[in-house]
Amino acid sequence: MPPIKIFHKRKLRLPRLDRHPYAMATEARPASWKILLAFGIIYCVWGSTFLAIRVGVREISPFLMAGMRFLAAGLLLYGWMRVKGVANPAAREWRGICIQGTLIFLVDYGCVFWAEQRVPSGITAVVLGTIAIFIPLLEISILRTQQLTLRLSLALAGGICGVAVLMNRTFSLGEAPIDRMGALALLIAAFTWSVATILTRKLTLPASKPMSAAAQMTVGGIQLLALAAATGEFAGFDPGAVSLKTWLALVYLIFAGSIAGFTAYIWLLHYESPTKVGTYAYVNPVVAVLVGHFAGGESIGLRTIVGSALVLVSVVVISTMPAKSRARTPATAKLAPAGSSTE
Repeated sequence: MPPIKIFHKRKLRLPRLDRHPYAMATEARPASWKILLAFGIIYCVWGSTFLAIRVGVREISPFLMAGMRFLAAGLLLYGWMRVKGVANPAAREWRGICIQGTLIFLVDYGCVFWAEQRVPSGITAVVLGTIAIFIPLLEISILRTQQLTLRLSLALAGGICGVAVLMNRTFSLGEAPIDRMGALALLIAAFTWSVATILTRKLTLPASKPMSAAAQMTVGGIQLLALAAATGEFAGFDPGAVSLKTWLALVYLIFAGSIAGFTAYIWLLHYESPTKVGTYAYVNPVVAVLVGHFAGGESIGLRTIVGSALVLVSVVVISTMPAKSRARTPATAKLAPAGSSTE
């Protein structure tokens, strides 16, 4: 990395968010502190959103909470892109947007918000790490673009064992297992995201990642609110009875988690490799467990440590496999379907 020039007269040109991320070769590299700040956002902010969700669903029903988050974030980001001059999605792109919006935001995040009523936030992040397990399995069984090597087999087996440890009721290791229905919902969420990641290669989506994400969040937010209405969540909702802490959690999810986090992610892809940026996938669970413990009072027992370690080692091994052995689409890119092929 070139040294930082303190008295540099040339104005730094930051990339437009709607520009293709691999056009970074023509861009001036920003100061190191900006790169570190962006990594800090996707590491710490995204890792902390799991506790914010858990705080929110204690007072606001899960589908209503998720719907408000993504509809607000989607409309704000959509409006911002239009102000920047990004074109509206074409008619042929809306089909792909609706499919991805349904899979990612209605099903995936709907399950996550629902599950966090039952499962600690740190464990939620760990179980969602199985996305890195489901994607290779789908590529092996359906796309035939991945080969089942010994290293991959051991990594997949380790991740599956990690989830089994967290859910097992026979070997408690001094700690109660996680709620089975909640764990099942999280596995459905991870599988759905993996399917969305695979489908992105086949769907026609806007070239602008932020515009694609904004449209998908908007579609998903509308669907989540419709689901909230269908399940009677609006009937029991009294905004005046919701505490300031919960409203702040929602604001944090909208602006820090969805808008700032995604913007930092896209911006980083202009200057760093997808593999390096994708390291957030195994940093986020660690951050989530620590934030949940110190800020949310969630316990960390031997079962949590063993199960989480097995899942995280599996994610790291899969993510660092040689390029010839792993999928073209980064298995750890939690936000890839929303833009081009990734939250």
